[in-house]
Amino acid sequence: MPNFCAAPNCTRKSTQSDLAFFRFPRDPERCRIWVENCRRADLEAKTSDQLNKHYRLCAKHFDPAMVCKTSPYRTVLKDTAIPTIFDLTSHLKNPHTRHRKRIKELTEEDIRKIKERRLASSIEQLVSKKDAAAEDSTSTNEDEPQLSTEEKELREYLRSMFEVVVMLGKQCIPLVADKASEAVHKSNNFQALLDYRMNVGDAALKKRFEATAVNTEYLSATQQSQLLDVCENTVREEMLMEVRESRFFSLVTGDLVEFSSERHLPLFLRFVNQQNVLREEFLDFVLFDGDESSLVERLEAQLTDRWGLSMEDCRGQAHKATGSSTTKMKAVAVLLMEKYPLALNMPCSHMALNIHLANSLPFPNVQVVMETLRRIGAFFRTPLTQEELDAGVSSHYQKNEEKVTVLKQACVSGWMEQHSVFDVLLDLLPPLLLCMDSIWDNGDGQFTDAVTAEAYSITEILSDFEIIVTIVILKNVLTFTRAFGRNLQRETLDVFFAANSLTAVLHSLNEVNDNIDVYHEFWYEEAVSLANVMEIPVKVPRLFLRKQRVADVDEIQAEAYFKEYVTIPVIRGIMQEVEDMFSETNLKALKCLSLVPAVMGQMKFNTTEENYADVYRNDLPNPDTLPAELHCWRIKWKHRGKEVRLPTTIHETLQLPDVKFFPNVNSFLKVLSTLPVLKLEENKSDTASERLQAYLAGTPAKQWNKSLAMLNINTHVKHDLDVMVDKYCRLYPEDDAEAEEAAEEDAVVK
Repeated sequence: MPNFCAAPNCTRKSTQSDLAFFRFPRDPERCRIWVENCRRADLEAKTSDQLNKHYRLCAKHFDPAMVCKTSPYRTVLKDTAIPTIFDLTSHLKNPHTRHRKRIKELTEEDIRKIKERRLASSIEQLVSKKDAAAEDSTSTNEDEPQLSTEEKELREYLRSMFEVVVMLGKQCIPLVADKASEAVHKSNNFQALLDYRMNVGDAALKKRFEATAVNTEYLSATQQSQLLDVCENTVREEMLMEVRESRFFSLVTGDLVEFSSERHLPLFLRFVNQQNVLREEFLDFVLFDGDESSLVERLEAQLTDRWGLSMEDCRGQAHKATGSSTTKMKAVAVLLMEKYPLALNMPCSHMALNIHLANSLPFPNVQVVMETLRRIGAFFRTPLTQEELDAGVSSHYQKNEEKVTVLKQACVSGWMEQHSVFDVLLDLLPPLLLCMDSIWDNGDGQFTDAVTAEAYSITEILSDFEIIVTIVILKNVLTFTRAFGRNLQRETLDVFFAANSLTAVLHSLNEVNDNIDVYHEFWYEEAVSLANVMEIPVKVPRLFLRKQRVADVDEIQAEAYFKEYVTIPVIRGIMQEVEDMFSETNLKALKCLSLVPAVMGQMKFNTTEENYADVYRNDLPNPDTLPAELHCWRIKWKHRGKEVRLPTTIHETLQLPDVKFFPNVNSFLKVLSTLPVLKLEENKSDTASERLQAYLAGTPAKQWNKSLAMLNINTHVKHDLDVMVDKYCRLYPEDDAEAEEAAEEDAVVK
């Protein structure tokens, strides 16, 4: 049934235009004002409920600023909207026309009452605003403690101190420089900056330290540590507030970092903030000592007891472990999933899947290969060593210019972090040994002893036939997961299709395992051929021979040995790791990415998210209405206008203004977005993980400081110096007392 406009001289109805029509408000006072402005005498006797049910006004009678279009299909009024635009004279031009909506003729008394009512309302609003402002001002003054002169001076002094500490952290300047020798007094950067501030006129600092003896440190190591702790905790709390508001998060850990001879685990949290933007922030370093159970307890205590989060809201975990820590972190992931089944263990989006899979294999020969890769990466960071490698590539492949160009380009573009890392490594091995031999020879003396020693050490490792075989096996086995891993690091659509292609990947790996004899024969021949080119003897490892009886040594065949101890363990280890990382629950979660409109479009809007939604059913605001809501979600995008582009990522979808009208979909997408396997949205700034690596690379290891690292990595986080001062005064009141005593002593002396 169409809606008719109740305004006089207005003949619009909903079937003849796209205008929005609005009900009369239920609030009696607002409804009375609407009727009064309409000048409809016949409506005055009706109740607000009757008017709300049976009468409408079209949008033409409201100021455009009062009308809000929340979506292409929904228009609403502001809560304070009053109709003010009416045609009250056009009926006078044709006085013989019958008018169903008679206009009330206002008497002078009516006009006077309306003016008085409007004036009284305006005065009342003005008075209430002034009273509210006065109350706010009074309460503010009452809440603010009255500070003495000494307390104000102390706070100004602390503010200056925190300003210096924050600057040191942001600029990656250590508090103390390296010692030149035991005889030379170490340079204190912190003290030097305080001197500078006093020299340029910082009155608070100058008054505090003017009586301090020359060569005396302004602050003890304990006080400096206290300042750093307060800065670190204040910055962390800013981020934790956002995590708590968003509720759901994922846990991500990085490579171990050593502080004061103790190993620590970098801890990151991934979450979607109130602006629906995916964030991954560095929060702390966690001590790595103890067994797996101890580490799990430590992580839980950090997240729940200290940070006020709930592990029940953790929806994913990823551990970027390398070397000996890999096995321990895998056990940690298993223990966490036993306690919190929805904390799904997945690969981290920062690391190529093939590198993650190789790192996860606990075999000594594989771990030696991965550690050597990291050493090679560090070795060729300098231009001098990189030039030697380029020369080795040009020399070895002098008849293949295309190969030379490809390998040189790979060396520049970070090949050790790519999915094809083992393919590139095999191509680089011959020129790599040529390069290392040249550096070890050091004919022109341009390399230091440390560099030549490192070159010799890497050469010894790469000249072992067992390492050659291991690299060849890794390259060939991981060929089957390369495309799958690449898709995981691409757009949402690629991740969705990767999840659906896992069965094919596992089928290929199983086919290799079932025909291992045939595959191993080809791979072994490839390793022998490469070893012959590099003049490396083909032999069984010496350590294995020492464990065998002398009579059996001649019977040991190298090909059979490497099949038993390298090929079979690697293929089965990779298969097991892929199955663990992409369990049925993990795949269900990734298949829910079909909620993204672009994925729906590719699937011809024939998707079945409700079949997988049981994973996150308890995270939804109205799970019972999910099927109906998903149906409406598909219809919305299936019948969109031709000019409407389908959002391609979760981030794009969450930024849509009308996604809030689909509360289950909105919550679903936010939870999915936190999964560590999904890449962070492209932005100009570096990720927290990259900023951590930049801090560690740019600061000498002896000068690493957890608190300064926190400040340096999180320079984008807002900080309030006054909050830091308040927190310091609460935590260390004894320092305030000392300051007051010192002030009193100065007054007595004067």
